[in-house]
Amino acid sequence: MSTHPEVLWAQRSHASDESKNVIYLTVSLPDIDKSSLKYELSPTSIKFEADARPANKHYEFSLDLYDDINPEWSKHKLTSRSFTAVLQKKDKKLEYWPRLTKEKAKTPFIKTDFDRWVDEDEQDEATDNDFGMGDGFGDMDFSKMLGSGAGDAGAAIPPTPEDEAESDKDDGPPPLEDA
Repeated sequence: MSTHPEVLWAQRSHASDESKNVIYLTVSLPDIDKSSLKYELSPTSIKFEADARPANKHYEFSLDLYDDINPEWSKHKLTSRSFTAVLQKKDKKLEYWPRLTKEKAKTPFIKTDFDRWVDEDEQDEATDNDFGMGDGFGDMDFSKMLGSGAGDAGAAIPPTPEDEAESDKDDGPPPLEDA
Protein backbone atom coordinates (compact mmCIF):
# COMPACT_ATOMS: atom_id res chain seq x y z
CA MET A 1 0.00 0.00 0.00
CA SER A 2 1.35 3.44 -0.88
CA THR A 3 1.08 6.71 1.00
CA HIS A 4 1.09 10.29 -0.22
CA PRO A 5 4.14 12.28 0.89
CA GLU A 6 3.83 15.90 1.94
CA VAL A 7 4.21 18.12 -1.15
CA LEU A 8 5.07 21.79 -0.67
CA TRP A 9 4.81 24.33 -3.48
CA ALA A 10 5.38 27.99 -4.25
CA GLN A 11 5.69 29.96 -7.46
CA ARG A 12 7.01 33.00 -9.29
CA SER A 13 5.61 34.63 -12.43
CA HIS A 14 6.96 37.16 -14.88
CA ALA A 15 5.48 38.57 -18.08
CA SER A 16 8.74 38.51 -20.06
CA ASP A 17 11.49 36.63 -18.18
CA GLU A 18 10.91 32.88 -18.49
CA SER A 19 13.55 32.09 -15.85
CA LYS A 20 11.26 33.80 -13.32
CA ASN A 21 8.20 31.81 -14.43
CA VAL A 22 8.56 28.77 -12.19
CA ILE A 23 6.84 26.43 -9.76
CA TYR A 24 8.92 25.35 -6.75
CA LEU A 25 7.98 21.83 -5.66
CA THR A 26 9.35 20.04 -2.60
CA VAL A 27 8.49 16.46 -1.70
CA SER A 28 9.22 16.37 2.04
CA LEU A 29 10.42 12.82 2.37
CA PRO A 30 13.70 12.07 4.16
CA ASP A 31 15.93 9.11 3.25
CA ILE A 32 14.53 8.37 -0.21
CA ASP A 33 15.99 5.19 -1.68
CA LYS A 34 17.53 6.52 -4.89
CA SER A 35 17.13 3.19 -6.69
CA SER A 36 13.35 3.24 -6.09
CA LEU A 37 12.83 6.84 -7.25
CA LYS A 38 10.56 7.25 -10.27
CA TYR A 39 9.90 10.81 -11.39
CA GLU A 40 7.96 11.53 -14.56
CA LEU A 41 7.27 15.03 -15.79
CA SER A 42 5.04 15.81 -18.76
CA PRO A 43 3.76 19.20 -19.96
CA THR A 44 0.52 18.67 -18.04
CA SER A 45 1.34 16.35 -15.13
CA ILE A 46 3.85 15.09 -12.61
CA LYS A 47 4.24 11.58 -11.21
CA PHE A 48 6.41 10.66 -8.24
CA GLU A 49 7.10 7.29 -6.67
CA ALA A 50 9.74 6.26 -4.13
CA ASP A 51 10.54 4.16 -1.09
CA ALA A 52 11.84 5.81 2.07
CA ARG A 53 14.22 4.10 4.46
CA PRO A 54 14.54 2.78 7.12
CA ALA A 55 10.93 1.54 7.20
CA ASN A 56 11.02 0.97 3.43
CA LYS A 57 7.59 2.57 3.16
CA HIS A 58 6.26 3.24 -0.36
CA TYR A 59 5.14 6.77 -1.32
CA GLU A 60 3.58 8.04 -4.52
CA PHE A 61 1.40 10.72 -6.08
CA SER A 62 0.25 11.86 -9.48
CA LEU A 63 -0.97 15.39 -10.24
CA ASP A 64 -2.53 17.06 -13.23
CA LEU A 65 -1.03 20.54 -13.18
CA TYR A 66 -3.13 23.69 -13.38
CA ASP A 67 -1.40 24.82 -16.60
CA ASP A 68 1.34 23.60 -18.93
CA ILE A 69 5.05 23.49 -18.07
CA ASN A 70 8.24 22.90 -20.09
CA PRO A 71 9.69 19.59 -18.85
CA GLU A 72 12.92 20.11 -20.82
CA TRP A 73 13.71 23.34 -18.94
CA SER A 74 12.69 22.02 -15.54
CA LYS A 75 15.22 20.57 -13.09
CA HIS A 76 15.19 18.43 -9.97
CA LYS A 77 17.46 17.44 -7.11
CA LEU A 78 17.43 14.65 -4.51
CA THR A 79 18.86 15.31 -1.05
CA SER A 80 18.83 13.29 2.14
CA ARG A 81 15.85 15.37 3.41
CA SER A 82 13.69 15.86 0.31
CA PHE A 83 13.17 15.77 -3.43
CA THR A 84 13.00 19.25 -4.97
CA ALA A 85 12.02 20.38 -8.45
CA VAL A 86 11.83 23.68 -10.27
CA LEU A 87 9.15 23.40 -12.94
CA GLN A 88 9.37 25.95 -15.75
CA LYS A 89 5.94 27.37 -16.64
CA LYS A 90 5.21 27.30 -20.38
CA ASP A 91 3.32 30.59 -20.66
CA LYS A 92 4.91 33.85 -19.59
CA LYS A 93 2.24 35.52 -17.47
CA LEU A 94 2.48 37.97 -14.63
CA GLU A 95 -0.44 36.36 -12.79
CA TYR A 96 0.09 33.48 -10.39
CA TRP A 97 -1.62 30.16 -10.85
CA PRO A 98 -4.57 30.07 -8.42
CA ARG A 99 -3.59 26.52 -7.38
CA LEU A 100 -1.12 23.78 -8.30
CA THR A 101 -3.61 21.27 -9.65
CA LYS A 102 -6.17 21.42 -12.41
CA GLU A 103 -8.86 20.15 -10.03
CA LYS A 104 -10.41 22.61 -7.61
CA ALA A 105 -10.75 19.91 -4.94
CA LYS A 106 -8.63 20.28 -1.80
CA THR A 107 -5.73 17.84 -1.81
CA PRO A 108 -4.65 17.35 1.83
CA PHE A 109 -1.04 16.35 1.11
CA ILE A 110 -0.34 19.49 -0.99
CA LYS A 111 0.56 22.53 1.08
CA THR A 112 1.90 26.01 0.47
CA ASP A 113 5.65 26.34 0.95
CA PHE A 114 5.70 29.51 3.05
CA ASP A 115 9.51 29.44 3.18
CA ARG A 116 9.52 30.01 -0.60
CA TRP A 117 6.26 31.89 -1.09
CA VAL A 118 6.40 35.52 -2.20
CA ASP A 119 3.34 37.68 -2.82
CA GLU A 120 2.74 38.63 -6.45
CA ASP A 121 3.47 42.31 -5.83
CA GLU A 122 6.78 41.50 -4.07
CA GLN A 123 8.20 38.87 -6.41
CA ASP A 124 10.62 41.24 -8.18
CA GLU A 125 12.61 41.53 -4.94
CA ALA A 126 12.86 37.72 -4.54
CA THR A 127 16.30 36.32 -5.36
CA ASP A 128 15.93 32.56 -4.80
CA ASN A 129 15.47 31.50 -8.44
CA ASP A 130 17.83 28.53 -8.23
CA PHE A 131 15.88 26.90 -5.34
CA GLY A 132 19.07 25.46 -3.94
CA MET A 133 20.13 24.02 -7.28
CA GLY A 134 23.22 26.23 -7.36
CA ASP A 135 25.37 27.05 -4.37
CA GLY A 136 22.36 26.91 -2.07
CA PHE A 137 22.88 30.34 -0.52
CA GLY A 138 21.48 32.61 -3.22
CA ASP A 139 22.50 36.21 -2.53
CA MET A 140 23.08 35.85 1.23
CA ASP A 141 25.89 38.00 2.55
CA PHE A 142 26.91 36.52 5.88
CA SER A 143 29.12 39.49 6.74
CA LYS A 144 26.02 41.74 6.72
CA MET A 145 24.13 39.24 8.88
CA LEU A 146 26.87 39.30 11.49
CA GLY A 147 27.19 43.07 11.71
CA SER A 148 30.28 44.89 10.53
CA GLY A 149 32.24 41.73 9.78
CA ALA A 150 32.79 38.09 10.61
CA GLY A 151 35.65 39.00 12.98
CA ASP A 152 33.25 40.84 15.29
CA ALA A 153 30.78 37.95 15.51
CA GLY A 154 32.23 36.32 18.61
CA ALA A 155 33.12 39.51 20.46
CA ALA A 156 31.07 40.05 23.59
CA ILE A 157 29.99 43.55 24.58
CA PRO A 158 31.07 44.21 28.16
CA PRO A 159 28.33 45.49 30.48
CA THR A 160 28.40 49.15 31.42
CA PRO A 161 28.06 50.35 35.04
CA GLU A 162 24.54 51.61 34.18
CA ASP A 163 23.56 48.07 33.01
CA GLU A 164 24.80 46.55 36.24
CA ALA A 165 22.98 49.18 38.34
CA GLU A 166 19.70 48.49 36.47
CA SER A 167 19.98 44.75 37.13
CA ASP A 168 20.30 45.38 40.90
CA LYS A 169 16.94 47.23 40.94
CA ASP A 170 14.86 44.18 40.03
CA ASP A 171 12.25 43.71 42.77
CA GLY A 172 10.46 40.79 41.15
CA PRO A 173 6.90 40.74 39.85
CA PRO A 174 4.40 43.45 40.83
CA PRO A 175 1.99 42.67 43.70
CA LEU A 176 -1.38 41.09 42.96
CA GLU A 177 -4.47 43.27 43.11
CA ASP A 178 -7.43 42.45 45.33
CA ALA A 179 -10.44 41.22 43.41
